[in-house]
Amino acid sequence: MSAPENSDALRPLTLAPEAQNQLFLEARTANTFTDEPVTDEQVRAIYELVKFAPTSMNQQPLRVVLARSKEARDRLVSHMTGRNQEKTGKAPLVAVLAADLDFHEELPKLVPFMENPQDIFAEPNVREASARFNTALQVGYFILGVRAAGLAAGPMIGFDQEAVSKEFFEDGRHRAVCVVNIGRPGPDAWMGRLPRLEYDEVVTTV
Repeated sequence: MSAPENSDALRPLTLAPEAQNQLFLEARTANTFTDEPVTDEQVRAIYELVKFAPTSMNQQPLRVVLARSKEARDRLVSHMTGRNQEKTGKAPLVAVLAADLDFHEELPKLVPFMENPQDIFAEPNVREASARFNTALQVGYFILGVRAAGLAAGPMIGFDQEAVSKEFFEDGRHRAVCVVNIGRPGPDAWMGRLPRLEYDEVVTTV
């Protein structure tokens, strides 16, 4: 396998080249999967790794529902759009990732050195904005965790978020933000690598 075009730029990294390939350089969003099941032990290992990635004030608003039963999978598929229905119906495992809009109730446990940290997020609009932002961070960590487990991820936002939230989070305090298909990549799983913006197009120094 030839070195990536930006191999010189990657030399300052301390992450092993094999890990760089597995997590970033050779990884793709998977569109098909084999029938090999994804175990609860694998999912637990993924979570036990990614829970240590940073969130603002250690909020950790991500909540995950694994749609394993046929009944749950059928309910979820009905709210997916276009080709996402077929992909979601065939994946070995599908995870619904949501933001807990009342994450602040857990803050006394998560930030024990602060007195009444939940009071900072008493305003619902402030709390929801923070929950969505930090959940988005955790979604990214979750995808990398799936890759770290030697699996492929197929994250999707093409679904009826309101309907999925009601289907899988009846308490009304959660908002579904992403659906992730998980498994071993199947035939023709990958699209070609799409272009990326170059360093100078993204980074400026002031």
